[in-house]
Amino acid sequence: MHFRAEGNTEQTQPGVTTRQTRVPTAGDTIAAISTPPGEGAISLVRISGASAVGVADAIFHGKTRPSEFLQHVQHFGEIREGTDLVDQVMMSVHRAPASYTGEDLVEITCHGGVLVTARVLECCLRAGSRAAHPGEFTERAFLNGKVDLTQAEAVIDLIRAKTDLALRSANEQLEGRLGQRVRRIRDELVSLLAHIEASIDFPEEGINPDDVENLRARLSAISNQMSELLKTAHQGRILREGVRVVIYGATNAGKSSLLNRLLGHERVIVSESHGTTRDTIEESVNLRGFPIRLIDTAGLRNAADEIELEGITRTQKSLQQADLRLHIVDRSESKPSAFAAHVDSGKELLVLNKSDLAEHHDWRAVPGLRISCVTGEGLPELEESIFSEIVGGNLQPDHTLAINTRHRECLRRALESCERADQSLQQRVALEYVAVDVKSALQAVGEIIGSVDMEQVLDSVFGQFCIGK
Repeated sequence: MHFRAEGNTEQTQPGVTTRQTRVPTAGDTIAAISTPPGEGAISLVRISGASAVGVADAIFHGKTRPSEFLQHVQHFGEIREGTDLVDQVMMSVHRAPASYTGEDLVEITCHGGVLVTARVLECCLRAGSRAAHPGEFTERAFLNGKVDLTQAEAVIDLIRAKTDLALRSANEQLEGRLGQRVRRIRDELVSLLAHIEASIDFPEEGINPDDVENLRARLSAISNQMSELLKTAHQGRILREGVRVVIYGATNAGKSSLLNRLLGHERVIVSESHGTTRDTIEESVNLRGFPIRLIDTAGLRNAADEIELEGITRTQKSLQQADLRLHIVDRSESKPSAFAAHVDSGKELLVLNKSDLAEHHDWRAVPGLRISCVTGEGLPELEESIFSEIVGGNLQPDHTLAINTRHRECLRRALESCERADQSLQQRVALEYVAVDVKSALQAVGEIIGSVDMEQVLDSVFGQFCIGK
């Protein structure tokens, strides 16, 4: 397991404090509140582990003991601590391996008050379970082979999804589609390595590797599959984190008004006074399935005091981290002497605000999006331009399978290993060196789904070539 607690340590759940006096292991029976803190109609408390049903027997009082429950059937009863009634609940038992964790799993549906939920959990802990660590239920599902690592990661993506596209992407990954593609790549690497290892280790069997060009062609096909997955990394970041769209410009150009318009409500105070926005303000919107992180910034000018100077410094930092910049100017005023449209590879849009007022002649020849935050004129065209900038490049709204940062790093290392193996083949280097690089690629790919097993190579050798008969 990923935790290493020892000795007497405190485990804190909402409203619960217990003492832990032993080193936690994967064999412990764990319990936790699985619903968010706060008041609600119901709450869910889970128990998982070899003693989960025994814990349930100790605290549940109903017509039938939990150890006699049929699988996946809810039963009504009471949770009692001694003779004291804690709550009336519904309880179900899911026996291994047909459960989320792959272990015996008990689910208790109780009333949703903070105190009553904490009391139910307290009963579970006193009956022999310990407080679960963050993510431990899903970690056990992975360790017990119920999900691979990509599916485990999809659980948190599903919980955090803020748009339909992000939700669809998380569901596809949870269904195992990303894992299936990675396993295909891994299986092809295993097969390729088996050919190479057979030639090195068993020359007496008369097994020759594919000719060099054929091996290179197989490596190239595998590398192309990795490259296709790597192309989805940018979309994955956008779906999980959102597009950072920074609104910037001179004071009183209408930055805060634009933020309010795009949000659809009055989020920021708008004033004719200069320098009212002193800090960055961030809000999220859903633009055709893509999460957009709109960031309003302090107006750019010579700072009047230290606080405004700090705000301008934060504006500059936000601009450096932006995926897209909206440079907003007041078209009714003359063009500032220091004005420059810092268009950079399509990452900036010039927005000429206040089109409800007469346009100053300085702007007549300047291309840009003309809008009015007062009347709403031009705002549909601005949203269309923002969307076009977002989906330009590799983003595909109709294709939601997307890797995360960890997957990208593993694939990058695997691709580099394949490229080294290809160079070795091209230079007619000994196959032992080629095998080392293919093994490295296999290791990196296996890390994505949490399956790094070199025994598969040996199985493939014996299975394909009948070695050792």
